[in-house]
Amino acid sequence: MDVRYPIGQFEKPNLINKQELSGWVRTIAGFPKEIASEVLSLTDEQLDTPYRDGGWTVRQVVHHCADSHMNAFIRFKLALTETDPIIKPYYEALWAELPDSKTHLEPSLNLLKGLHERWNKLLESLDDEDLKRTYVHPEHGRPIPLDEVIGMYAWHCNHHLAHITVLKRNQKWI
Repeated sequence: MDVRYPIGQFEKPNLINKQELSGWVRTIAGFPKEIASEVLSLTDEQLDTPYRDGGWTVRQVVHHCADSHMNAFIRFKLALTETDPIIKPYYEALWAELPDSKTHLEPSLNLLKGLHERWNKLLESLDDEDLKRTYVHPEHGRPIPLDEVIGMYAWHCNHHLAHITVLKRNQKWI
C-alpha cells in the first residue's frame, strides 16, 4: 500500500449518478464527527507523529483538513455566484508549517463541525443546474463542475481519515 494514498487517488467516474452524489454528500456531512472520533483520544506524542516518513503529523493533517475545507466552501460559493471563477490556489505544505497548524486541535475540530454543517446545507440544496456550475483551478486549467468537486472532497475526507487510521493500526494504538 502507498501510505501517501492509502485509498488510492481520486478517480472521477464517467457518469456521476444521484446515488453516488448522495453518498459523497453524506461522507462530507459526517466527516467532522469521524475525524474527531479518531483523534480526540490521542496523546500529544501521538498527535505529533507523522503518518509517514516525511509526511505531516496527525495534528497537521487535522489542521490541513480545516484549511482545505474552508477553501472548498468558499470555492463552492464562488462557483454558485460567478461564471467560471478562477480560484486562488494556496501552498498547503507551507500552511501546514505555520504555527496555527501545530497547536491544539479544538479550534480546527470546532471549525470543521460548523463549516461542514453549513456546507452540507448548501450541498443538499443544489439542483442539477447548480451541480454543473464550475470553477477553474489554475493548476488544472479547465472548468471543474461542482458535482465532480463534491466527489473530490468526499475522497479528501476519506483520504485523510485513512492516513490517521492506518497510522493508528500500524502503531497498534487501537
